[in-house]
Amino acid sequence: MELMLVLPVFFLMLFFIMEIGNLGFQTILAHHCAYELARIGSLVAGPTGYDSSDSLSDTGRALRKMQSVAKEMFPHSNVRVEGRTQTTTWDKQARRTNEDLIVTLHYPAKLIFPGSSHVFADRPKEHRIKNLTVTVRMPIEKPFLD
Repeated sequence: MELMLVLPVFFLMLFFIMEIGNLGFQTILAHHCAYELARIGSLVAGPTGYDSSDSLSDTGRALRKMQSVAKEMFPHSNVRVEGRTQTTTWDKQARRTNEDLIVTLHYPAKLIFPGSSHVFADRPKEHRIKNLTVTVRMPIEKPFLD
């Protein structure tokens, strides 16, 4: 009789612990992928060839590259990537402004355990999805050519 009372509570606690581990894994995965996408975007956004002018970075080219890489990373998922540049400081030695690429990754984490997924999931709850948003800042690489 006592087993019938304790067993559902025990399994619910067990599923909560395992779901937190699953969310931790997917959070680490989303952060690592956002960092790699920002690194790729910062390398692509810089000047091409021997262009050492003070022109602004090519955010469109970087965003296209990051989106194509994100599709390779997550072929069966609704992952969205956004990117924008922000001017940071004036580099006296290179005589130009520095820029950072700010990448935002929207990652739908799938929850897998019963009971606990209903608590952690975003609305609508029956989809069992927790939307994670990760933002990473990466300096845009510009060669120092004179």
